[in-house]
Amino acid sequence: MPDAADGTRHALLAATLPPLEAASAHVQALAQRGLERRYRRGALIIQEGERGGALYIVRSGRLRAFVADASGKELTLGLYGPGEYVGEMSLDGGPRSASVEATEATVCTLITREQLLGYIAEQPDFALEMMARLIRRARLATENARSMALIDVYGRLTHLLDQLAEPPDAQGRRVLRERMTHQQIAHHLACSREMVSRLLKDLETGGYVAVCERRLVLLKALPVRW
Repeated sequence: MPDAADGTRHALLAATLPPLEAASAHVQALAQRGLERRYRRGALIIQEGERGGALYIVRSGRLRAFVADASGKELTLGLYGPGEYVGEMSLDGGPRSASVEATEATVCTLITREQLLGYIAEQPDFALEMMARLIRRARLATENARSMALIDVYGRLTHLLDQLAEPPDAQGRRVLRERMTHQQIAHHLACSREMVSRLLKDLETGGYVAVCERRLVLLKALPVRW
């Protein structure tokens, strides 16, 4: 049972960290049990293939999960912001299935495997919540595999832009939620940065996209074929 000092430490931690309005009640409660960790941009938090038992809840900033081959070619699996978490696959005790890095200065709450299992024992409903999240990730992985196998680079690009864009404004324009470089987009599409640059330049010339304050803006519906 936690002593008074532990309770004081967790209360002080909760007071110094950003709120988690975007997270579920279970994630908010779980976050009170962990320790704050701060990471600079580019810091590698999880290494693919290593064994580890920690869950990372994002308080501020953003994390990128990715896989890479021996030549350094990367494929981005997902981006995770405040209220989201990574590392839950470590519950089975196996090696990490992907690497995770901070794409900007990021604050996380680190939850040990023991703390996570203890919380699940107290709150079994959280296991169902985690299961639903894993199912969503599995479906996304299936969709990404299908996209890589059956859809060309342009099709993957338009699909990604549609996923990342905000709802249209009064003028019908859609702004991407993320500031992404051409190399970051290439990591999502498993193609070269040069290919992304060429496609976006062609779309910009055609009046379909523009760049405003370093964010990509979709000016109108993108053509099905290019």
